[in-house]
Amino acid sequence: MQSSRELDVVVYGATGFTGRLVAEYLNNQYGVDGELKWAMAGRSQAKLEAVRDEMGIAKQVPLVVADASNQDSLNAMVARCKVVLTTVGPYQLYGNELVAACAEQGTDYVDLCGEPGWMHQMIAAHAETAKASGARIVFSCGFDSIPFDLGVLFLQQTAVHQLGAMVPRVKGRVRSMKGTFSGGTLASFRATMAAAGKDRQLINVLRNPFALCDGFVGAEQPLGNKPEFDESLQSWVAPFVMASINTKNIHRSNALLGHAYGTDFVYDEMLVTGPGERGEAVAKAVTDDNSMATDPTQPGEGPSLEERVNGNYDVLLIGEAADGRSVRVSVQGDMDPGYGSTSKMIAESAVCLVKNPELAGGGIWTTAPAMGSALIERLEANAGLTFVVES
Repeated sequence: MQSSRELDVVVYGATGFTGRLVAEYLNNQYGVDGELKWAMAGRSQAKLEAVRDEMGIAKQVPLVVADASNQDSLNAMVARCKVVLTTVGPYQLYGNELVAACAEQGTDYVDLCGEPGWMHQMIAAHAETAKASGARIVFSCGFDSIPFDLGVLFLQQTAVHQLGAMVPRVKGRVRSMKGTFSGGTLASFRATMAAAGKDRQLINVLRNPFALCDGFVGAEQPLGNKPEFDESLQSWVAPFVMASINTKNIHRSNALLGHAYGTDFVYDEMLVTGPGERGEAVAKAVTDDNSMATDPTQPGEGPSLEERVNGNYDVLLIGEAADGRSVRVSVQGDMDPGYGSTSKMIAESAVCLVKNPELAGGGIWTTAPAMGSALIERLEANAGLTFVVES
């Protein structure tokens, strides 16, 4: 039983760049003597001790040695805690055994995954086991895809209040984003592209917006792969690099919510580039940008504290009803999306599962159906996110 386990949350990958930020956040937000019992985990005891001391974290924070290549060590770690929070990616390279162990032992799990091909495989392999054991496995608990997934949920709740019903069409429009992609995100992108080059079936998964919906296929979706002028904003918009994973997660959320948004629900994401000729030029430049394939940032590298603090993002979500009425909400984050805000979002996701064992049963989830409004409240209270009704 989870209730008898000695630890609430284990941060697996705590010596990596993002893992350190998560440990720092938990230390600052929840301390070491409070009601949350958390630990740092990684491959090396010596490195864990060095990182803990360097960050000024008290020695009473437990250290757990675990390695993705050593199943016994993973099993032992998973058995000690209620939630495993893992930042060890690319998950398609280092996550298989950990997900399997959590599903088998009834241990909750959160990650930062933006690898839909791997998620598709994990759902097929472990969803039923997780349902039976009670493990709540929740993928994509960072910038992909929390602001968008919970943003759509918040919009639909607002639509019910303002319009009397949920809306069948939602546009995700990134109005601004200041910050860099993490080295882990870039590594995951490259691993996915390499895998797709060897597996034609994976290409079909990556192209299918309903790839994570257990066989359900809904309405035709916008491709979002070229510049266009958005009449509702009177602005040019360009393809958004995270849309491929976010759209799949949002459609999975809809399916897991019993298609509460409708079986004909349509969703897309684009980056707002501005009006006029300049906006069009920027949209075209964004479309032609290939920097993710060539960015030299490696896992374990990241921006300075100043860069993280000065980062931010602003996502507008527009819901359109069949009768022409609309509703708008926004989600903002107070730090750079790839590191500062992401580390807070995944930490609060793990704490939300610990504090709310009743929210969902076992299975492989997205954030909206698994934690919903409870997580929105935690993010607004603790993690610098704001969910705002704009109309």
